[in-house]
Amino acid sequence: MTLPGNVAPDLRHDPELGAALPDAASRAMRGVHRAISELRRGTPVLLAGPQGALVVAAAETVGARGLAEIAAAGMAPPVLLLAPVRAAAVLQRPVNAATPPQRGDALKPDAPQAEEGVVALKLPPSLLDPELLRRLADPVAERLLPETPDLALPHLLAPAALALAKLGRLLPALVAAPARDNAAAPLDLLRVPATDVLAYPVTAATTLRRVAEARVPLEDARDARIVAFRAADGGIEHLAILVGDPEGRAADGAAPLVRAHSECFTGDLLGSLRCDCGPQLRGAIRRMAEDGAGVLLYLAQEGRGIGLANKLRAYALQDGGLDTLDANRALGYGADERGFLVAATMLEQLGIRRIRLLTNNPDKVSGLAACGIEVAGREAHRFAANGVNDKYLETKAERFGHLLR
Repeated sequence: MTLPGNVAPDLRHDPELGAALPDAASRAMRGVHRAISELRRGTPVLLAGPQGALVVAAAETVGARGLAEIAAAGMAPPVLLLAPVRAAAVLQRPVNAATPPQRGDALKPDAPQAEEGVVALKLPPSLLDPELLRRLADPVAERLLPETPDLALPHLLAPAALALAKLGRLLPALVAAPARDNAAAPLDLLRVPATDVLAYPVTAATTLRRVAEARVPLEDARDARIVAFRAADGGIEHLAILVGDPEGRAADGAAPLVRAHSECFTGDLLGSLRCDCGPQLRGAIRRMAEDGAGVLLYLAQEGRGIGLANKLRAYALQDGGLDTLDANRALGYGADERGFLVAATMLEQLGIRRIRLLTNNPDKVSGLAACGIEVAGREAHRFAANGVNDKYLETKAERFGHLLR
């Protein structure tokens, strides 16, 4: 498999490494998984790098105890790490993202988090309050603050801290302080290498394995199977819905119809009119049944990778006038946080390396191609606006470049 950029290839089958790498990858992923759980429950963790460590906690979940632990573990007053767009809203003025003062093995120069930048806000005592911190993190809960924080220089590990919050589908806003030596032991804080955090998306994708399969006749495709895939950390599964015999077609040299579909609880399950996900899902299955075979990759990437809770926050911001792209950015996320390596790995596990891609999104075509999947053709997958999602579809076309016209 060819991976984009400077991402290291999957070396698990290197004879010189034997079984060591799968074990090492699994241990690294478990550490990140545990760190995510700690942040989600409001407990600080230590991010470790060559130049020291950073004690961090999620602003939306940290409580008084977590703030006290940061104060005990830190060797300087805490700061609030934010994405530039969110920081500009807090300060009510434009902000240029600061670059960490030095780079080392903990951060890659072309990592997306580094390119987007990080803003650090000094936290005076009046803002060291859990409720006020949640207001600073969440644009939906914005209220007047007692005083406006000043800018500070972000720590080298700041981009990895924001990446960890995003992996946990938390708002990318963290209370952080450079950690004292051996701060973790007396406070029983989890320590995780920043390199493991930044490598997690690629490691999770490349360690996906088939774990279950069953025949599941569908309303629009009686001859259907569902295959579940799980990564080495035992996290949430991605699913492949196979209609007919796409593996057989691929083995015969044909390019089966494939759709990479990100899960959408509101659209797929509830029939929400705010998006076109439900019609795309059901339409793709019907199209594959008509074609005789196909694969629908049902990917655990809710809300373009920001998670369901944050998607609901984005909906609230959209109701206030923002479009889909700007709502995601206001939360501190990128316009689209999804990757294509998960889909490419699933296809390779199925023995399908040449496809016809059912999509309106040219980024999916180029993204899968960059991950080693041959896209023999793009098949349009358009559905008419319903009177509610008209602006949503306009934003897809005008700002995301989807081919809807």
